[in-house]
Amino acid sequence: MRKIYTLLAILLAMAPVANAQELDSEQLDLLAKLNSRLKYETGTIVVGRNLATLSLPPTLRFLGPDSTKFVVEELWGNPPGGTYLGMIAPSDKEPFDEDFISAIITYEESGHISDDDASSIDYDELLATMKSGEQAENAERAKLGYESVRIVGWAQKPRYDGAGNKLYWAKELEFGGEPEHTLNYSIRALGRVGVLELNFVGTMNQLAEIDKMSPEVLKAVAFNPGNRYADFDPSTDKVAGYGIAALVAGGVAAKAGLFKGIWLAILAFKKLIIVGVIGAGALIAKLLGGGKSTAK
Repeated sequence: MRKIYTLLAILLAMAPVANAQELDSEQLDLLAKLNSRLKYETGTIVVGRNLATLSLPPTLRFLGPDSTKFVVEELWGNPPGGTYLGMIAPSDKEPFDEDFISAIITYEESGHISDDDASSIDYDELLATMKSGEQAENAERAKLGYESVRIVGWAQKPRYDGAGNKLYWAKELEFGGEPEHTLNYSIRALGRVGVLELNFVGTMNQLAEIDKMSPEVLKAVAFNPGNRYADFDPSTDKVAGYGIAALVAGGVAAKAGLFKGIWLAILAFKKLIIVGVIGAGALIAKLLGGGKSTAK
């Protein structure tokens, strides 16, 4: 029953106190219906409009755009309006698990990004610059009704794989003064005229587990022919006008009005608890399509 811990909490919160010690057959049936609404895929999966292909090993599986949007925004309580290609997660875990980890996939067609600055970036200096922008970013978060965020430091300094044109790093974040810090683990795969963004959801104590999973994810993701970094045509293709440092800092995306995309992967488990306590009825209605099950 560990795998449906949070769903049990939701059901128990809704049940009369006298019946809170065990679930009856109707409640167990509801759990099955809730889980059935998330449609997983395995193996080889094309994402976007023939943008890229995921070649997943048996240890990983995929949730499509609609299921991902529901999990990220409705279940986890992240800001609405995101556009998702999907989510990669371990095959033996569910989004309802307390220890769930996943890589949420989005795509930003910002133009071709030069990697000329990759070997010359001072990441300690970049971190200081990012911290100096916290006040403005937190003011925007407050307008949206979200708590403040403080960058504690690098959980892992950025690393760039020039051969595969993939960048990855991890930040340790503090939300609203909470003692348990959040892990923001990011992968960027550079393409012909855009970037595949993979943001891992987890907590600091899951860094080692995510670090173990990330090479599998990196290996599984590849742009399709025509969309690869090497396919760039300088005579016809759009150029982004910024480099690797801006990708890590996120400042370019913020200026482009993509604030909530930058922070999408850092509200997960704390917001999940809130949804479970005060929004159980609405959550279950959403999962079951307005309260009417479509399960056969």
